[in-house]
Amino acid sequence: MSLFDLDAIANGLPAAWNSTVLGTVGSTNIKLVRMDQMPYGEEVHDYDEGLLVVSGQMMLEVAGQALCVEAGQMYIAEAGIPHAVLAGSQGSLVIVDL
Repeated sequence: MSLFDLDAIANGLPAAWNSTVLGTVGSTNIKLVRMDQMPYGEEVHDYDEGLLVVSGQMMLEVAGQALCVEAGQMYIAEAGIPHAVLAGSQGSLVIVDL
């Protein structure tokens, strides 16, 4: 078992929006990202993606609807549904590829 200081790891990443894999459970990747106020373009996956905001907030657009995911909240982006991160998002984000 490993203990992770998520904010410290995220703040130490060389660039925002470049994830690092913290570990895997079966075929599921658990990744960490540092958000930096800049938007991240629209994506569509063939798998569900859990977006857990550890600190800060993530401004998300899902299928044309804007929403704010706060620290301690998790959003599940369903497979096949377009989603994008909007400007103003900042902090640390854990991504779980389901």
